[in-house]
Parts: sequence; structure tokens; C-alpha cells
Amino acid sequence: MNKIAKEYTNMSIKKDHIKLSIPNRPEYVSVIRLTVAAIANRMGFDIEKIEDFKVAIAEACTNAITHGKHLKDDNFNIEFIVEDEKLTIYVQDNGKGYSAEKLESPDLNNLREGGLGVFIIKSLMDEVDIVSELGRGTTIKMSKYLGDDFQ
Repeated sequence: MNKIAKEYTNMSIKKDHIKLSIPNRPEYVSVIRLTVAAIANRMGFDIEKIEDFKVAIAEACTNAITHGKHLKDDNFNIEFIVEDEKLTIYVQDNGKGYSAEKLESPDLNNLREGGLGVFIIKSLMDEVDIVSELGRGTTIKMSKYLGDDFQ
């Protein structure tokens, strides 16, 4: 049982668990954006939060595609965990991974191409965790709660 499945099994409130395996190509990001919009809409998220989901997941997918590009024929995985008051999304690539200590905050006064994806995801979502292992890839876990209050 993988780490994501173990965490899902241990959750107290279980509802729906949706898994997708997506080709490691940019043309599929729009499919994922539509998927998250449909799931979030079904849960009752407002249009502003749905747009946040779409931007955050596009950034996470772009990271997965970029960092897994040495594996062009490989897929990356996305899992949606739908709970009563929260949607959690995992985006997992099979790339080279990186050392979490080397992830720097972007210099917003001196912007450059790349390096803003994680910053954007963290600014749009209520909770974000990133696990990366050298040689094994990276998983971005992001969650957003229904309503304005979250813990």
C-alpha cells in the first residue's frame, strides 16, 4: 500500500477517492483543470475557490511535467480525496526529486522564469505539503476547505 493510500485509509471521514494517471505532456493540463473544477463545483465550492484550485493544480501539474520530462513516456499521478468539508489533491511525479532544503522562496522584486509554482500553490490553498526524495520524485499535497474557516 503506497503512502497516499495509507493516509487515506487512516482518515476519519472517508468519501470519494479519485485516481488519475496522466501522460507527462502539457496538453493534458487542461483536462486536469476541468476535472478539479467539476469535483470542486460538485462539492459546493464557490467560483473564486474553484479558480484557485484550477491555478494551483495547473502549477503542480506543470512542475510534475517539467521535473519528470526525462521520462517522456511515463505518466504522473493525481489523486483527489473528497471529504465533507475539504478537498485534498495529490500530484505525484516520478522525476529526479530534490532536496527540500534547497527550495528557496522567490525574490518577488527580481522575478525570473520558473520558481514561482510552489509559491503560487501555497498562496492559493489552505494547506500544502511537499515531499520529495532524490531519485524517487515529488508529491505535492494541497487542500482547501469549504467555507472561510479552516484549522
